[in-house]
Amino acid sequence: MTEITRETKETNIQCKVNINGVGKSTIDTGIGFFDHMLEALSKHSAIDIDLTCKGDLHIDAHHSVEDCGIVLGQALKKEVFPIENVERYGNATVVMDEAATTCALDLSNRPFLVYNVNIFGKVGEFDTELVEEFFHALVNNSGITCHLINDRGTNKHHILEATFKAFAVALRRALVENKKLGIPSTKGVL
Repeated sequence: MTEITRETKETNIQCKVNINGVGKSTIDTGIGFFDHMLEALSKHSAIDIDLTCKGDLHIDAHHSVEDCGIVLGQALKKEVFPIENVERYGNATVVMDEAATTCALDLSNRPFLVYNVNIFGKVGEFDTELVEEFFHALVNNSGITCHLINDRGTNKHHILEATFKAFAVALRRALVENKKLGIPSTKGVL
């Protein structure tokens, strides 16, 4: 289990992550929809996540969402690397009614994000553009190469939930134990 604390003038975050968990979570960011998405990420990745964030929500949710991505990314990096005896690559398409989103990822230790989830506006009070900010922060701090592509859908809630769940399932698949691979790279290191 990895514990990370981050305190800035904008946020105060405590986070515990266990990649060998069962998908239990305790999430409290003060942002209802975001909490729901992080709970889905935990459940479908089978990663235990305890995360509390006290942020400057009187301004907006941007700093809290981005900083949670930073902290979760840092925790994942400490949990995953040095990488050995796992599949390394994972992909998933998750369907939520009319919506479908695909995630392909590589535990490459080379962060890169392709984000093609073109929705705008709000889900409740939550700005949908913050999801991209979250994934940029998570990917850049975790060392994951990640492609998130929304295939179809009209309901913004469904599209974003499928996005978080697709990432979670792809991550779970990438972390599947494979002792035959050793270090899963022809370089011998990641």
